[in-house]
Amino acid sequence: MTATIAPAPRSSLAPAFAAAAGLAAAMGVGRFIYTPLLPIMVDAHQISTNDGAVIATANYAGYLLGAILLTRWPQLNSRNTFRICAALLIVSELLMAVPAPTIFPAALRLIAGVTSAVIFVACAGVSARHGSSREAAGIAFGGVGFGIALTGVLVLAVRPFLGWQSMWLVSAVLTAVLLVPALRLDIQPGRRGGKATIRSRGAWRALLVSYFLEGVGYIVIGTFLVAAVSDERGPVVGSAVWVVVGAAAVPATVLWGIAARRWSPAVAMPIALVAQCVSAVLPAVSTAVWPAVVAAALFGATFLGIVMLAIRIGGELSDGSTAAPLTAVYGAGQMLGPLVVAPVIGDSYPAAFVIAAIVLAAATIAAGVVTRLIRRT
Repeated sequence: MTATIAPAPRSSLAPAFAAAAGLAAAMGVGRFIYTPLLPIMVDAHQISTNDGAVIATANYAGYLLGAILLTRWPQLNSRNTFRICAALLIVSELLMAVPAPTIFPAALRLIAGVTSAVIFVACAGVSARHGSSREAAGIAFGGVGFGIALTGVLVLAVRPFLGWQSMWLVSAVLTAVLLVPALRLDIQPGRRGGKATIRSRGAWRALLVSYFLEGVGYIVIGTFLVAAVSDERGPVVGSAVWVVVGAAAVPATVLWGIAARRWSPAVAMPIALVAQCVSAVLPAVSTAVWPAVVAAALFGATFLGIVMLAIRIGGELSDGSTAAPLTAVYGAGQMLGPLVVAPVIGDSYPAAFVIAAIVLAAATIAAGVVTRLIRRT
């Protein structure tokens, strides 16, 4: 009798799909539901556009704070912390339905930012763990786009029947449902790593500059695109545009991963930044529907890809983990973005998109410097 050798078992994709559900809940809904709800809250005279920028900044500050806390104390990345943050995120959305002065929703969005950062790190860590399937990261990060698309569909479906307060309640329920599969994830506390050795200091500094500017520029589009389209074309078109952002984001990381393997992450990143720069220019120069749709598609197709590419470039430049400092500069940039454009928003948004386009053009130039310096090493 001859023995048969069983094929090696394939890594299960179940954790990747559970992580995708967690990212859809924390990032797609919990963090970005504010984008399609912002113009609705402004129309209801609950907040002004300037108040909206301040509240958005609080959320981004919370995300930065969460990233810093996990960098300083990686042992906080645990199953218990995950569950506590999941509960706090849901409660923060529920309380957003309560009419209150600006300081109250700003505090709630700060909490949502911290908790979404914790959930993001946990879910991303599970999908990137050694032994995971090659498809795991693409599936997990695709959850962000799926969640964004869900928020757009949600607002489109319920806006004729519900007000802004009920929409926050529905979003909290949706967040809770999406978090259920993620509660079983095997979340392992992180460990402090040693100081990384950077192979090219010039390329590393240019990458930090580019990624910081990307944080400033992308968040202006991500925060105000729907409000700008709704202001010109009505809330239905605005919500539909947000669905386009999410649909384009779902396959983005997989496609940019293919581009990075074919060329290199350092070559692919400036290309992605140019496309995102165009997504800022289009709503600045035209209020027509199709430019808005193209802008939404380009934005959705690039913002997650740029995150992945920047982290991969950082990994190539170092023998240690560079995700923490990159996340910190990115978080600082996106916290600054709404504050930079808040004085020029007024009753229209083109000036904000012009500023975003200029910042993203500068980010593209810095990314080009990264490419040139890497080729020299």
